[in-house]
Amino acid sequence: MIKKSTDMRVSQRQGLQKQHAVGLLLLCFAAAANAHSGDGLVGGFMSGFMHPLSGLDHLLAMVAVGIWGATLGKPLVWALPVAFPMLMVVGGVMGIAQVPLPYVEIGIATSVVVLGLSIAAAWRAPVAIAVGIVAVFGIFHGYAHGVELPETASPAAFAAGFVISTGLLHLAGIAIGLVKALPRGAQALRAGGGMIAAAGVWILAGMPGVA
Repeated sequence: MIKKSTDMRVSQRQGLQKQHAVGLLLLCFAAAANAHSGDGLVGGFMSGFMHPLSGLDHLLAMVAVGIWGATLGKPLVWALPVAFPMLMVVGGVMGIAQVPLPYVEIGIATSVVVLGLSIAAAWRAPVAIAVGIVAVFGIFHGYAHGVELPETASPAAFAAGFVISTGLLHLAGIAIGLVKALPRGAQALRAGGGMIAAAGVWILAGMPGVA
């Protein structure tokens, strides 16, 4: 009788332990799903961070800003990569607030063409003009990010994600721009700028050939 009662208590305790383990597993899965679904700070940040990397137009334009700044030298090597994300935030707020901004996609594709041509032509633009061009294009890119902001994401975390991602792409562009110091480096950069501009024209034409 005593042995049977002891066996019953052990069985009940094991049952409770299994229930607790299952409950903990469910909580872990729920937390993981929440972090990757766009909910909360983590999901919002990662969605924003990946957004500039998911579109060829965004990626090319942001790298081109860094390359152009590097070819222009100080102070534009840092002024351009600072101006672009700052105005991206402004554009992002406009997009979230649904402020009308026409020709956003055309503006983004045009930014790739103009920045690519600026590198290809080795255009020594005055500081004010270069910053102004980059700032205008930054608004278009930021607006697109803001409009496409997932409803479940944290807006602040999403914005932080795409600004940091943009900054890293600018740094990558600056690193590429250092090729200028190498023999035939300037010619290589100009050729690269021409390829970026050609890609921009292709994007502007609706990316023909892509299903």
